[in-house]
Amino acid sequence: MLTAITGGIGSGKSIVSKILGAMGYPVYDCDSRAKLLMDRDEEIKKALCSEIHADCVRVDGSINRGRLSEIVFGDAEALGRLNAIVHAAVRSDLKRWCRENIGSERLFVETAILYQSGLDVMVDEVWDVDAPTELRIERVMARNSFSRQQVEARISAQDSYVPARLHPMVFSIINDGCIPLLPQIENLLGQEMC
Repeated sequence: MLTAITGGIGSGKSIVSKILGAMGYPVYDCDSRAKLLMDRDEEIKKALCSEIHADCVRVDGSINRGRLSEIVFGDAEALGRLNAIVHAAVRSDLKRWCRENIGSERLFVETAILYQSGLDVMVDEVWDVDAPTELRIERVMARNSFSRQQVEARISAQDSYVPARLHPMVFSIINDGCIPLLPQIENLLGQEMC
């Protein structure tokens, strides 16, 4: 069974993933895997330069993530091109990872952009982690040293996408600092698929 852990930036999906990892469940982190794939795949780097901007890849061949973020979070079309470049590689890598973990009872995939990436069709259920917008902004500003405007741009880019259809098996986790996460996670782990 493959479960997506999703939610916007600052919602707390990584905390949920860490709890599951501590409980012994395998968790595939799309962000870190995408970064790894981008760093290793020369075709991705070429596509970034030709379809986003030449400044996205440094002379030494490393990804200029600051410049790339600056471009894509200020330009919806550029963000769409970036997603198109990276998503196919991530989906393929996730399929490989699932095969490697075939003996595990439950697998989890953490992703901020479940529907935009096309991962929604690969998962059996979705755990949607949510928190109030102001709390999300505060968390990201503290964690990443981003300005309010940078965080709001990322939230806007992620939250503006409306999928054509929602996954039929969606469960909510509230991460507002008041409701404990562990009982919510344990409750969802006890749920059986319909």
